[in-house]
Amino acid sequence: MESNEPNYGERTQQKKRSHFSYFFSGLIGAIVGALVILFVFPEVGILEGNELNTTEKSIVDNNQSAVTKQKVALDVTTAVTDAVDKAGDAVVGITNIQKMDFWGMGDPNNDGQSAEAGTGSGVVYKKSGDKAFIVTNNHVIENASELEVTLSDGTKLPATLIGSDPWTDLAVVVVKSDKVKTVAEFGKSGSLKPGEPVIAIGNPLGLQFSGSITQGIVSGLERTIEVDINEDGQVDWNAEVIQTDAAINPGNSGGALINMAGQVIGINSMKIAENAVEGIGLSIPIDSVIPIITDIEEYGEVKRPYLGINLASVEEISQYHQQNTLKLPSSIKAGVAITGVQAGSPADKAGVREFDVIVEMDGEPIQDVVALRKYLYNEKRIGEKVKLGIYRDGKKQTATVTLSTADQQE
Repeated sequence: MESNEPNYGERTQQKKRSHFSYFFSGLIGAIVGALVILFVFPEVGILEGNELNTTEKSIVDNNQSAVTKQKVALDVTTAVTDAVDKAGDAVVGITNIQKMDFWGMGDPNNDGQSAEAGTGSGVVYKKSGDKAFIVTNNHVIENASELEVTLSDGTKLPATLIGSDPWTDLAVVVVKSDKVKTVAEFGKSGSLKPGEPVIAIGNPLGLQFSGSITQGIVSGLERTIEVDINEDGQVDWNAEVIQTDAAINPGNSGGALINMAGQVIGINSMKIAENAVEGIGLSIPIDSVIPIITDIEEYGEVKRPYLGINLASVEEISQYHQQNTLKLPSSIKAGVAITGVQAGSPADKAGVREFDVIVEMDGEPIQDVVALRKYLYNEKRIGEKVKLGIYRDGKKQTATVTLSTADQQE
């Protein structure tokens, strides 16, 4: 009987053909895979035995990473350096030179030797004809018999004081313009936002650190700082300032606070330097600076509305004098007492008297001397009228004063 099973020889041939088919298919797959890898990743090298060159691949990856990191750092730095390049050379050093007596104390009447009394910073904001105008702080130039400006390239120029304003701690000086190459551009401090990056430029600790740059953010806007103008221990004025954490040290006063567009948005002025406080720098908003320096340029001072009275806050006066001298009702705890009236002044012409107590201006409550000055200087203009609500001999009445300037009184 014939068998349907293949014989041993045929089975052997079939196994050989099957193994060959598997081998051939695997070889074709490997070749195709290799070609695909080379086509998609041409930068990857191949060693003997078709092994990937992992050393070269690592080098490529590291180089790509380094290039990427360098590009990111370059982009971030460029924004800062561009701003500094634009405004940096407009920031100058200002040296306060005073006449000294034998003991090395300042004496403006002494004809002896002069010496450096301090240094600060300033910002060149305008060139007109042969003059370059520089804004700085009042306390930088205060009591100076001579002023010297040091440009960013080290050139030293004699400077002349045009005028100053102790209330806002601002001053303007001029130098010859032929050596001045860079003029700062003013921005708008009113458009600043908390958290916005800013850069402080100045000369901390003296001219040896001239052109120092610190970076930070706007920490706060419209901060109110109490100021004692005449150093009698009483608050005379509330300065509204920009708060920043950019480092502002002694010598930075009068320097520039700039935005990332390289525009000046503040003049650095004060720094809280207590043991427990760090990272609080203060700058006068440029929107407040512009009208002040405009007046100083034109008049040598700031023209403000003038009443012609001497003032004292009611809260600083003893209870005895509140009741017996001012004759105030017991319900009145705040206001401004008039301790003197200058002859021929606007207040004198309006019939205002010594010991009157101002409690209102144009219907707005007045709590103290600082509030009166703030309303008078910020809300009123020369030539306008102001209606005073006053207490006299325990009775409330009104007086209308036509405001003028101090140099207009008879």
